[in-house]
Amino acid sequence: MADKRDYYEILGVPSSASAEEIKRAYRRLARKHHPDVNQTDKEAEEKFKAINEAYEVLSDSRKRDLYDRFGHSGPNGGGYGGYTDFGGFGDIFDMFFGGGPRQATRERPAAERGNDLRYDLELTLDEAAAGVTRNIRLTRFETCGVCSGVGAAPGTRAETCPTCHGTGRVRQQQQTFLGVQIRVSTCPRCRGAGQVITNPCQECGGHGRVRCTSEREVNIPAGVDDGTRIRVPGEGDAGIRGGSPGDLYILVHLKPHEIFTRRGNDIWCEIPVTFAQAALGATIKVRTLMDEEYLHIAEGTQNDEVYTLRGKGMPDPRGRSQGDLNVIIKVQTPSRLTEEQKNLLRQFAELRGENLEVQAEKGFFERVKDAFGGR
Repeated sequence: MADKRDYYEILGVPSSASAEEIKRAYRRLARKHHPDVNQTDKEAEEKFKAINEAYEVLSDSRKRDLYDRFGHSGPNGGGYGGYTDFGGFGDIFDMFFGGGPRQATRERPAAERGNDLRYDLELTLDEAAAGVTRNIRLTRFETCGVCSGVGAAPGTRAETCPTCHGTGRVRQQQQTFLGVQIRVSTCPRCRGAGQVITNPCQECGGHGRVRCTSEREVNIPAGVDDGTRIRVPGEGDAGIRGGSPGDLYILVHLKPHEIFTRRGNDIWCEIPVTFAQAALGATIKVRTLMDEEYLHIAEGTQNDEVYTLRGKGMPDPRGRSQGDLNVIIKVQTPSRLTEEQKNLLRQFAELRGENLEVQAEKGFFERVKDAFGGR
């Protein structure tokens, strides 16, 4: 092969080729002439180097301009540059081989973060309104105190895996009708760790972690709602190979309240009042989530009328304005009246012009019409 072949000739494209045409040609040739695919072809490596050098120059607009004007001396392109990941080469190798060039080396597997954990916590509405501190019992993986997470017995250490030589991966080569196919997979002996423990720690069995049950104190902010998820950083499972621990997520469940119903940060409740209180007006005592408040019922209050106590609802866990307490008035009809009470009510009805007797002379719809002012 001549030392200085024309770059356009090497890639098989005309000098007027677009950047996309050059890229497509490079990918096709890189796949065809890669040394791992042509291990029996001694010239494959040189061809591949030439293809890389040509693409390095022609894929760079500045270098290509110098090459077009001054030839090989323009972009200082003398000599083949070896294996370089230009443009789409990384994509090509990943597509056909599942990794970078040759997979000759691999960094030792990185530390693995521990798993996140979930804890379901049940609270009353009053506890959610005030905020609480709870001790919870948690079972999780913790770093082994004997081997400090290494997995090897004290005084020993893990050894380089003889199967993958510390890479954590193994390569398998297979001849098919398409050519040589190379498959890279996790080492079955060390399971990707790159190391094997011949003398494991007796406390953790070589895993570096032990399962423990312990108590943790968690703070629940005021105003949490049913289904709220609270993150407690670093309280999940311990990491592997020195990895950071996972997080603990507390899922809040609110018990039904005997009086209050929650809608967002507002609280609703029903308060019974007597007929006299509703008709004449009154001041009644109302329970809130924190204490008691006095509520004035206006004269002539109707059943299901709503009174609102501002700022007496749930606090907002994000620190915004507090919700309201909405009181639904429920007027109670008196029952089991004495004769004296009944007589007084009859007098009351007469004073209002109400006829308590059966009005046979008028039909039902006529009486309804009269009740609404004859409209």
